[in-house]
Amino acid sequence: MNILFFAIFLLFSALILQLGVVQILNGESYQEEIERTNLDTTSVPVPRGKIYDRNGNIIVDNEAMYSITYTPPKGVQAKDRLKVAETLVNFIDMSDKKKIDRITDRDKREYYLLFHQEEIEERLEEVDTEEMDASEEYAATLDLITDEEIADFSDEELEIIATKKELDKAYALTPQVVKNESVTAEEYAAVAEHLDELPGINATTDWNRVYPNGDTLSTILGRISTQEQGIPAEDLSAYLTKGYSRNDRVGRSGLEEQYEDFLRGRKEQIQYTTRQNGTIIGSETIVEGERGKDLVLTTDLEFQQEVDKIVLEELKAAKAKNPYDNRYLTNAYAVVMNPKTGELLAVSGVNYDKEKNEYNNASYMALSNATEPGSSIKGATILAGYDAEVISPGTTFYDAPITLAGGLTKKSVSSMGSVDDLNALKRSSNVYMFYVALRLGGDYRHPLPNNATLNINKAETLQTLQNYFNQFGLGASTGIDFPDESTGVRGQTPENPGNILDFAIGQYDTYTTLQLAQYVSTIANDGYRVQPHFLKEARDPIASLDELGPLYYTKNTTVMNRINMTNDEISRVQEGFRRVFQESGGTGYSYFGKKSYNPAGKTGTAQTSVYEDGQKLADLNNLTMVGYAPFDDPEVAFAVVVPSVGIGAGDGVNGKIASRILDAYFDIKEDHDEEAADSSDE
Repeated sequence: MNILFFAIFLLFSALILQLGVVQILNGESYQEEIERTNLDTTSVPVPRGKIYDRNGNIIVDNEAMYSITYTPPKGVQAKDRLKVAETLVNFIDMSDKKKIDRITDRDKREYYLLFHQEEIEERLEEVDTEEMDASEEYAATLDLITDEEIADFSDEELEIIATKKELDKAYALTPQVVKNESVTAEEYAAVAEHLDELPGINATTDWNRVYPNGDTLSTILGRISTQEQGIPAEDLSAYLTKGYSRNDRVGRSGLEEQYEDFLRGRKEQIQYTTRQNGTIIGSETIVEGERGKDLVLTTDLEFQQEVDKIVLEELKAAKAKNPYDNRYLTNAYAVVMNPKTGELLAVSGVNYDKEKNEYNNASYMALSNATEPGSSIKGATILAGYDAEVISPGTTFYDAPITLAGGLTKKSVSSMGSVDDLNALKRSSNVYMFYVALRLGGDYRHPLPNNATLNINKAETLQTLQNYFNQFGLGASTGIDFPDESTGVRGQTPENPGNILDFAIGQYDTYTTLQLAQYVSTIANDGYRVQPHFLKEARDPIASLDELGPLYYTKNTTVMNRINMTNDEISRVQEGFRRVFQESGGTGYSYFGKKSYNPAGKTGTAQTSVYEDGQKLADLNNLTMVGYAPFDDPEVAFAVVVPSVGIGAGDGVNGKIASRILDAYFDIKEDHDEEAADSSDE
């Protein structure tokens, strides 16, 4: 026991001695070492995720490029950046006109000041700076430099200024791209060979978004900011809290913005060891970077391109056939979706630019531009009447012109005599819908007397109709996964009660093409309104260029609501829609009567006008069409809108677009089925 205690005594004595050495003899030097270095962590951006169509075809890719970057140490001074710029221009070309043109008057003054500091400070002694803060004093200093002194910089000096301008954008320990466009292999090699002369400079690779399919879906996909733009000022705080740097590229619109969290990836984190003066003396990667998640869209690229082609061709044809009457015709839109899942198979829009005389892809307009849809929405009017019990399946009205007080006449395209609900849909009776609206307002007179004053509460009747229409997504958000969606214009209580009747035939409130597609999908889907969506799934990135990675996220079908009507009532409207397309006398029969895929739907025409400075220039029509197929088991639904067509000059452009779209869908489906069968046989 004595020996054991003695050993313990010796160990404690040695420990106490060592502590004394650390704290007393070497304490000061160790403290200096602690104060001499700091650990700082920075994040390096990684490429964004790619975007594919539902069949694995690439839609948005990343293109690797040479890049020259600058990562400044902490506390770096303007003269230090100038020295780096003067050396760097020996190895890279910064004489690009765009870069030179971006040099501002302030840039030139700041450059001049670095070489004439004492001279300009002497001038400053004559200025009263007592009440100025530091920034105001600096601005006053620059103002003392004359225009003549900065007027004659050489081309080489301008290159140095342009280079320094890029270096000045960098934040401490955060990589800033100096040049990544048109960096040649020779420039890249030269910089790489002279890194020891260029503190903070690195020769690396960067990426750029590329679109192998041109402008297909370009306005839906959206854009990202450049590194020069960085994070939008209005979103800066939100992004910084998520670990972004100020100069990070982020989604600015479309799906790039909507799915920023998936596409951004995981930044590589580098820990720098720096001296107190900011000099970097070591670095270590503590978190490996990972490219952003890859998105798989619901869109079929082949079908999307075919729909774009159809819309463009038919818009061009309509304008070419009646150029004067269709002088205000500039747009056409189409949305195709799966009515059961909400998957958007194609979203197309074409815009004609009168000034440039060119046609542009404008798919986003199918989500943002709202128009009066006309008779396409009569299915919702009939269902509202059923649910409110103002009509029932089989109810008939006599279709003849109605003359209201004041002499205004409301009528159908032609007098149809006695029509029931099915024929009202098939032949598109306006008068039938007028009587439904009147009864919703409490006026049950039939036939309505000539010069009658309507006995309805305009505000309550309009509110009732709008509430019913909202159940279908008309006048309400569709819930689409896209940052910019219009819900149309919701009309206010009109002074003229006849406008309530107009609402029932789609000539009061305005709706987007997407809203019409969701509306007809709800009818096709037995009353269930599903959320339309572009995203099918997200995948983890892998190194292979030809394969998608493991599944990370799946977008499931979301049922937003079920309309109030019974299955029998919905089936009744479905039957009416079938007759529109498949029975002689139906308004869509000429386009779909002989199709084998069993279609159903509704046509629409809304009267509108174009004004300039309060003067009417022309009366026009909005031509629409909605539908789905097959009737007994719907797998595809569509909406087509062609606004501002000359009266009688449309030449059935809406029907031509709609029928060609469904033809293309079933042709492509057949091709895919045959390819799948051939693959399984192999």
